[in-house]
Amino acid sequence: MTPQQTLAYFRSRESQIVDLIRGIVDIESPSHDAAASTRVVDWVESQFKATGADLSIERTRVEDGEHLIIKAYPGEGLHTLLLGHTDTVHPIGTNRKNPTRIEDDKLYGCGIFDMKSGVILMIETLRYFAATNTQPSTPLTIVLSCDEEVGSFTGRPIIEEHARGAVRCLICEPSSHGCVKTARKGTGMFTLRAHGVPAHAGLEPEKGANAVAELARQVESIHAVARPEIGTTVNVTVFRGGTTLNVIPDLAECEIDVRFSQADEAERVTSELRRLKTTDPRVSLELEGEINRPPMERSDAVAALFEKARAAAASFDYDIGEIAVGGGSDGNFVAALGVPVLDGLGITGDGAHRMDEHILISDIAKRAALVTLLLCQ
Repeated sequence: MTPQQTLAYFRSRESQIVDLIRGIVDIESPSHDAAASTRVVDWVESQFKATGADLSIERTRVEDGEHLIIKAYPGEGLHTLLLGHTDTVHPIGTNRKNPTRIEDDKLYGCGIFDMKSGVILMIETLRYFAATNTQPSTPLTIVLSCDEEVGSFTGRPIIEEHARGAVRCLICEPSSHGCVKTARKGTGMFTLRAHGVPAHAGLEPEKGANAVAELARQVESIHAVARPEIGTTVNVTVFRGGTTLNVIPDLAECEIDVRFSQADEAERVTSELRRLKTTDPRVSLELEGEINRPPMERSDAVAALFEKARAAAASFDYDIGEIAVGGGSDGNFVAALGVPVLDGLGITGDGAHRMDEHILISDIAKRAALVTLLLCQ
């Protein structure tokens, strides 16, 4: 089929695709909710089986849910890895505030942009191959994790296992203003605690060592670790401490968000955070946390993969751009293994993690055609 015929195929299925997107969005599946994860994975598995494609399905149960691995069109040689996730950031019941609905060209719903509509893109791509009696240029491995939104601590080893032997990785995470993501920052999550000495705030405050005051003095030192000129940001995002009004606080803690574009910044930032010193010798500091995701850097192989995507889009008069973003994804793990990654192939929309989260219905067929044509190359 020609690129225009591929686009026409997906346009002919637009209403059915919208129904499937509504179906998966209406199954709320927040991270850490094992029962909700199983419900959405049950549904997704049934939809993959209904495509008629040549595939096998494996489910890996963990404490917080289930990871889903689909292998399609098996064969010899390197495979293409498709990545996504089934968890969302919204707790059960949030869909009462942001119900799944259509307003003009916008399809709204919790988790619809990040990234349940992207899961449907993968399903529809396999349905296309079955319906047209064609197949992708390589075997496909699809991994849908259940804990991407909270760090992929159980998903990471599964993703890395299936990334080995992959010739490329395509990710249907949400696009950024229609652009494909060719670079992502690495991420780190740390907690710094100050341990002081409690005392009565009115009778003998001098006998106490104020943990809140000490940690507050550390904030500027923490922020000074940043090197924004090369893409490294370090920010205190949550600060808490103290127990009650009339007690000198003996404990305070803050959470630190780290983002970096260059891989060697991970060691520098971690080392500098561990070298922080107190100004009050009676207060001690305790640092927990780690670098969670390495950066996804724009290599020559990534640039070449993007050019293939741009050419595929142009073949049916669809313009796409590329962008580097600060947020991480599971693609960061794959990129660290040397596999070229193209991220942000999901349907154009906006409002990730917000109450106005939506996708554009007019972009559904175009994005599906783009992913399908890429898989044929």
